Amino acid sequence: MSAIAQAVAAVGPGPLSEIALRQHIDPLFSRVLARPGIYLANHSLGRPLDQTALDVAAGLAEWYAGLGDAWQPWLDQQNRVRALLANLLGVARADCIVPKTSAGQGLRAVLNLYDQPIRVLSTRGEFDSIDVILRLYAERGRIELRMVEPDPRGWFATEALLQALDQPTDLLVISHVMFMTGQVVADLPALVAKAHAQGARVVIDTYHSFGVLPVDLTALDADFALGGGYKYLRGGPGSCWLYVRPSIADSGIVPLDTGWFAKADPFAYQRPHPPQFARGGDVFLESTPPVLQPYQAAAGLELTALVGVQRLRDYGLTLSQQLIAALGAHGVQAEGGRAQSGAFVVVRHPRAADIAQWLARNGVDCDARAHYLRLTPDILTRPEEIEAAASAVSAAMANLR
Repeated sequence: MSAIAQAVAAVGPGPLSEIALRQHIDPLFSRVLARPGIYLANHSLGRPLDQTALDVAAGLAEWYAGLGDAWQPWLDQQNRVRALLANLLGVARADCIVPKTSAGQGLRAVLNLYDQPIRVLSTRGEFDSIDVILRLYAERGRIELRMVEPDPRGWFATEALLQALDQPTDLLVISHVMFMTGQVVADLPALVAKAHAQGARVVIDTYHSFGVLPVDLTALDADFALGGGYKYLRGGPGSCWLYVRPSIADSGIVPLDTGWFAKADPFAYQRPHPPQFARGGDVFLESTPPVLQPYQAAAGLELTALVGVQRLRDYGLTLSQQLIAALGAHGVQAEGGRAQSGAFVVVRHPRAADIAQWLARNGVDCDARAHYLRLTPDILTRPEEIEAAASAVSAAMANLR
């Protein structure tokens, strides 16, 4: 049994408790917990486990010991991580989880499946990498793009999204949780169902839901999904993936974004024409992969799988509610901590970026997107840190008047 498994077993079943987390989970994070300050940017970059360094070292050790023979253990580790991801995402086949280094890489692979310009529907709430790619493809005439606008509070109404699908659409690209406001998109299954009824495929961006909410891509009936583990799954940058529905993976489709690892036998170095590609989701693999990334991602995935996403969600909501209450006691209005919200707490302020910078100078790590200050406590956050952070936010706002 791994050290992570032992620690989670010691925590026991049922709701997570402050005492059990401090006693059994904190020792798994001794390196980051030695760092001074209060860390509430878990929605941006998750804190790594001590095991992560050991795992990456093990991947490097394969290189030192085996040189060219390291490829087999490297690929075995990649497949283990794909299986962990598939299990967490409700996907029966690990090959349908395709390693990518960014959400943008996955989105381009989907957009480039089409030989003719397609009609894409998305929202103004998508993360920058998705937004930039969609707008550039539209500017180059590769897609026709329509964007749903938010309501005055910055949220996207289900009715507006459903109404937008009344117009001809080939591809819907939408987040499960919006990155600025933390809104959980309501009735996502209804949106997927209507898109399919109109003959459109659906790409779901799970970056701010994966590891925060239970995500079942099979139940959602998604055609494609994008996600990454460098936030809530603690996997570091580059820890990303593209989900491809099994029926699409098995359809014989060959992506334009391809490479030698998508071949049926990459290490045979044969060149039949046309090329012979792998079956299933492996056809969406590309060129030489970043071999250390699966080692980097493994510990966070193991911890999440063993603790359980729903238990993490329940505890996270409790912490968010505590933070909102503490902020309120200091006269700061905040949003979040409910079923319709993701993991982070939002404070709306026209100088949100300045507040985040002031907090960073004073030992509190968080961030801002537009006029939304974002703060996320997690299982490592202590009650006294919540109170201190709330006091610091109030002080920051007072100092910036």
